[in-house]
Amino acid sequence: MDRHKSLYLQKQMTAQEIAEQVQPGWNCFTDIAAAVPVAIMDAIGERASDPAWMSRTSEVRWNAMLDLEPLKVLDRSVNGILPVTWFSGAGLRKAVNESRGDVMPCYYRDVPGLIREHQRVEAVFACVSPMDKHGFFSTGCSASYSEVILEKAEKIYLEVNDRMPRAPGGPQIHISQVTALCENSRALPVLPAAKPDEVSTAIGNYIAEEIPDGAVLQLGIGSVPEAVGNALTGKKDLGIHTELLTDSMVRLIECGAVTNERKPIHRGKTVATLAFGSQRIYDYIDDNPSVLMLPVDYVNNPEVISKMPDFISVNAALEVDFFGQVCAESMGIRHISGSGGQADYVRGAVLSPGGKSFIAFPSTAKNGTVSRIVSTLSTGALVTTSKNDVDYIVTEYGIARLRGKTLRERTQALIAVAHPKFREQLTFDAKARGILL
Repeated sequence: MDRHKSLYLQKQMTAQEIAEQVQPGWNCFTDIAAAVPVAIMDAIGERASDPAWMSRTSEVRWNAMLDLEPLKVLDRSVNGILPVTWFSGAGLRKAVNESRGDVMPCYYRDVPGLIREHQRVEAVFACVSPMDKHGFFSTGCSASYSEVILEKAEKIYLEVNDRMPRAPGGPQIHISQVTALCENSRALPVLPAAKPDEVSTAIGNYIAEEIPDGAVLQLGIGSVPEAVGNALTGKKDLGIHTELLTDSMVRLIECGAVTNERKPIHRGKTVATLAFGSQRIYDYIDDNPSVLMLPVDYVNNPEVISKMPDFISVNAALEVDFFGQVCAESMGIRHISGSGGQADYVRGAVLSPGGKSFIAFPSTAKNGTVSRIVSTLSTGALVTTSKNDVDYIVTEYGIARLRGKTLRERTQALIAVAHPKFREQLTFDAKARGILL
């Protein structure tokens, strides 16, 4: 029998048996999104639901980012496990807002360094592709901070999923490094491509007019980035260097608008640190040497981003105040997500020769009853992008360039792109504060 296959069989067990190995006081990590091994985390959750768990364990910390689907480990019935979110999906968000979880403030680019310098790592749990003939597993859709947690981990537990794409340009794990593994064939979580409506299409068209041929793109996920992608199909020689690889980007590659040929670094390659969306994305990544899945401390490094001329960054916001402070991670004191990579790309795009950073969003929320452009941020709201870094703000009513403008000029520009029914009140607020005369 092949040596690698023999090792594989020796280390193979069930998810429940892996869960039984978790020890009191461990500091455990999973990487982001599709890298979370659902079967193992559910098995740990089942074990922690046993009342006897608390009597024989101290708190186990589970560090995670962007949970994409329900997980037993996040149930309210679970005892002795503290979820620590570095960027939240729905389950982690709920745990934090119910005082069952904790939050790690950070920029996404800093996660590997924070782990390397400040965290011990007793165990890593990862969803990976099947082993190749050389004994290697691929982390597939997530490069992110996998390298550092694998380097520091005392124990590595894998969930082998034959639906996970193999990314030749991403992190690899050899069978000799693995403590134990289980198999779980299941579809990866998908998010169908958003369908842009009239508002997002208008925003997308405004942004697309500002993007030259040969620009390098970072787009988020949602209806606005989809609309931007739809409006760029006629462009030439675009490049991609992005935190998140999305459906709109794959479409731009396939239609020929993206060639990556004008990028000064990684020419001809699409660069990302994670991928999430429809099955189309996972199929595109699989065994594709033109896609590089690289660590987030490199991909999101503003210094690296700034080396690419005409870098275009498109991100979202929950609200923006007259100074241009952007909140994208909380609603007042209510936890929503995290800083992620927004500030990384805003800063990198601003430093890029000819680069532009767009914070784009519909002008209102809650069915048109609330303006997203406000005099001051809501009490307790967290600033994701500072007033000193913000560049362009875009709504369906146009573009407001804030960089290089005074508070008075910013306020006037923002009121001009706010929803018309809120402009009078915003003007009143600005005058009451002495910003406008």
